Amino acid sequence: MPPDPAYNVLFICTGNSARSILAEGLLNELGKGRFHAYSAGSTPKGEVHPLALATLKRLQLPTTGYRSKSWDEFVAPGAPVFDFIFTVCDNAAGEVCPLWPGTPVSAHWGVPDPAAVAGTEEQRRKAFHDAALALHRRIELFLSLPLQRLDAMSLQRELHGIGRR
Repeated sequence: MPPDPAYNVLFICTGNSARSILAEGLLNELGKGRFHAYSAGSTPKGEVHPLALATLKRLQLPTTGYRSKSWDEFVAPGAPVFDFIFTVCDNAAGEVCPLWPGTPVSAHWGVPDPAAVAGTEEQRRKAFHDAALALHRRIELFLSLPLQRLDAMSLQRELHGIGRR
């Protein structure tokens, strides 16, 4: 029996500095080589939010190799072809996305922006932790799907359902 294919997944958020970075790190760890996660933004901030990296570190995930980048990198020649594309912020979900090569399945998994939280350092850390927990839960549900056995409509329905949890 041939091994399961590795799937390429892109997480999109406007600034590509917090939520999409968290999702990239989580899926790369939880996907155990079955998934290759990437992240990008429509209007990247140019740097990864320090609390996103601190959150990854607290979750004992790698904290190196992340950068805030444009989604334009992923429509250029030689870019990975995606099987799945998830928007993790409401702004990005409403934007006109590039035409992605291949036929990726997409869904919106909106999570409140932890970088927008004002308050004490502890409140801000909690916002990042809460965002990571929401993404972790959705990614675990995604990983539990029998991807090779679902038809396109069923898969789309499941992915949209995950985004509402």
